[in-house]
Amino acid sequence: MFIQTEATPNPATLKFLPGQTVLEAGTADFASPEAAQNSPLAQRIFTVEGIRGVFFGTDFVTVTKDDGIEWDHVKPPILGAIMEHYQSGQPVMEGDQAASGHAEHDGEDAEIVGQIKELLDTRVRPAVAQDGGDITFHGFDRGIVYLHMQGACAGCPSSTLTLKMGIENLLRHYIPEVVEVRPVAA
Repeated sequence: MFIQTEATPNPATLKFLPGQTVLEAGTADFASPEAAQNSPLAQRIFTVEGIRGVFFGTDFVTVTKDDGIEWDHVKPPILGAIMEHYQSGQPVMEGDQAASGHAEHDGEDAEIVGQIKELLDTRVRPAVAQDGGDITFHGFDRGIVYLHMQGACAGCPSSTLTLKMGIENLLRHYIPEVVEVRPVAA
């Protein structure tokens, strides 16, 4: 098994590509070892000292390290944990596989919310997945879109720029009712 790695815009996060499916659909975000109880793979990665977060996409794993830790020290044991997991035959997730992170919305804004979700799914999510992350819709209220950034995008120095200059401009261009995009914590 050959696992490729890619840098992300977030210097604290590295993207690992195992060359096989990680999740069939959706994403999964683990901010702590306790949050990873239903994922044997995430649990293995959290055994590496200095790991702060693990995120799964369809074909990648992003790992976020503590600031005081060098990648040279944690990358080899992370690669080992991923390889061990795939050789073990255990599932990546037990029980419910993943959450797509789409808040439901009905009422007078339902059409606008549908347009927002469509743009996020077709234009934004593929781009942030390239960087090892994901973005989920959390609401729309009085012209303000609330989004949550995950994986490499969470805590990335350029995430505010991505939200304001990229996503906000895109949504405002196609949906005049959108006036602002704001980040939310999960």
